[in-house]
Amino acid sequence: MELHILSGGAAAGLVEPLQAEFEAAHACRLLGTFSAVGAMKEKLLAGAPCDLVILTQALVEGLMASGHVRADSLRYLGVVKTGLAVKTGTPHPAIQTRADLQAAFRAAEGIYFPDPQLATAGIHFLKVLTALGLQEELADRFRTYPNGATAMREMAKASGHVMGGTQVTEINYTQGVDLIGLFPQEFELATVYALGVATNAKQAGLAQQLADLLCSDRTRALRMALGFELAH
Repeated sequence: MELHILSGGAAAGLVEPLQAEFEAAHACRLLGTFSAVGAMKEKLLAGAPCDLVILTQALVEGLMASGHVRADSLRYLGVVKTGLAVKTGTPHPAIQTRADLQAAFRAAEGIYFPDPQLATAGIHFLKVLTALGLQEELADRFRTYPNGATAMREMAKASGHVMGGTQVTEINYTQGVDLIGLFPQEFELATVYALGVATNAKQAGLAQQLADLLCSDRTRALRMALGFELAH
């Protein structure tokens, strides 16, 4: 029995530690695809096998409105903010103000971030660079990848002084990179992540059990450690 998940990269670090236990308890295999939320939505709409979607609240609710996700299955994981990162062992630049950010980006030899068209964090990251007047000036230093996890893994392997960013959850579970902080308040992005069972799910009951587990009190500490901010 297979349970197919289409998820934004922000939730990969939550699903993976629970996978073996869930598979053993339910005699199933979790087959998860984790990437930019926009790309995951497109895969669902294109007919990819899917039992459970984990995307931004806005996308999940949109898929409910269009009939692709069951309206009664909505659950909330929490809020994830977009953060900035450097390679482990390298200096942490100041990022508290607009001027700090401009200086930090200009000092970086490579700037790593997810897809600026399909990934929530990537779209926002490019908007910030544009607002700082750096989009054209530093374009040749941009290193973009399909999702934040890949961007962070590649940054960890890069040489020289590099910097990047994505959802804090993707930074926190990637070895070799350090979260240095969030964007200054004027550039802050807080994204509510939610999940729901696909209307055409072949394992709807099992998908709902996994959804309930991911949002349960039992996984609360794990979600918080990864960077999900939870409602009180």
